Amino acid sequence: MPLIQNDAVVLAILLLILALVTKTAVSNRPLFRNFYKYVPPLLLCYFIPGILNTLNVISGENSGVYTIASKYLLPSSLILIIMSVDLKQIWKLRHKAGLMFLATAIGVILGGPLAIMITDAFAPGVIVKGMGEDASWRGLATLAASWTGGSANMAAMYEVFKPSPDLYSGMIAIDVLLANVWLGMMLYLVNKKEKINKLLKAEDNLDRTLEHIGNSNSDMTRKMPSMPDLFVILFLGLGGTGLAHLITSHIVPYIETNAPSLKQFNLDSEFLWVILITTSIGVLLSFTKARNYEKQGAPIIGNTFLYILIASIGMQMNILRAFDNPGLIFVCVIWLLFMAVVIIVTARIFKVNFFFVSVASEANVGGVPTASAVATAFSPSLVPVAVLLSVLGYSIGNYAGYICGILMQLVSQ
Repeated sequence: MPLIQNDAVVLAILLLILALVTKTAVSNRPLFRNFYKYVPPLLLCYFIPGILNTLNVISGENSGVYTIASKYLLPSSLILIIMSVDLKQIWKLRHKAGLMFLATAIGVILGGPLAIMITDAFAPGVIVKGMGEDASWRGLATLAASWTGGSANMAAMYEVFKPSPDLYSGMIAIDVLLANVWLGMMLYLVNKKEKINKLLKAEDNLDRTLEHIGNSNSDMTRKMPSMPDLFVILFLGLGGTGLAHLITSHIVPYIETNAPSLKQFNLDSEFLWVILITTSIGVLLSFTKARNYEKQGAPIIGNTFLYILIASIGMQMNILRAFDNPGLIFVCVIWLLFMAVVIIVTARIFKVNFFFVSVASEANVGGVPTASAVATAFSPSLVPVAVLLSVLGYSIGNYAGYICGILMQLVSQ
């Protein structure tokens, strides 16, 4: 059991971490200025809770903080952020975003069997091994579904390929470890985006889009929100989330009973429907007077919710648990490296901004919460791009995972 088990205390610790990091990040003291030149604040908000979890001070597995943050704060933040942005400008980014999403998915599908082939060439039957339900490729196939979609896709491929429970548990641990490592790396590299864009020779209008989004709201003089304003903002976010959960509670049982064939598209996932509905609510509100609440701080409240989510995501990371399968970690590292090569080469050929590289890859490997976190590191206005790509990942994850699993089975024979 962790040292601290009370969720009220756990939440207080996470808020203390967020307060200290965000406060020191804007400090004028030379020590902090120099430190944050190299370490992005958002990375610390994510990594420090992970250290506390690994040291068993707190426990992401036993705590309900992440559940609350992902079910209620994340959807609310999406509504408040999306309703405040210029969606016409965001829509212009769809081509580059789609290209990098596709490149990432291809990198995952081809990288899995390639990693098995490389590993087996150096250590035949030592790392990638097993027969029947213990065959390594079966567990790795579930990981492919997670890295092109999400945990729901991973669970679906578990039912398809039937790895042993022990092998599947190891895959979950590896997934958590490497997904967190990838997220940490993306958050760190955001700080180096100018240098990376020079290497990629990026030629897109992302900077101009961000400038336009900022200018479109520049005529809205920010003011101190009144109590009624705050309650309206909270209602729009949390009330919209409540409405999404209400609608979802009717949609999912209907699909399970009357349209079970839709399960192959993950349309029986409550989380997916909540994200779809809250995103739609945010889009609709952006065309109404609700967008004027941007000047009362609606995006700031949305970002506050997102930062709490990021800290709770970090709390899920336990580096030590994944080392029960050190050999398969090696396979998965090769796999991720191949995926990275594919997306970097694609970005270089088409001169794509690093934003699309990081968010598209995180939408595949992590999903809505982590992709939104990476987008926030660039600009909160870009969160809608991350959400759309992540939802697309949920849609194709089963197909990509199945294709990758079959390929891994072929090269393992």
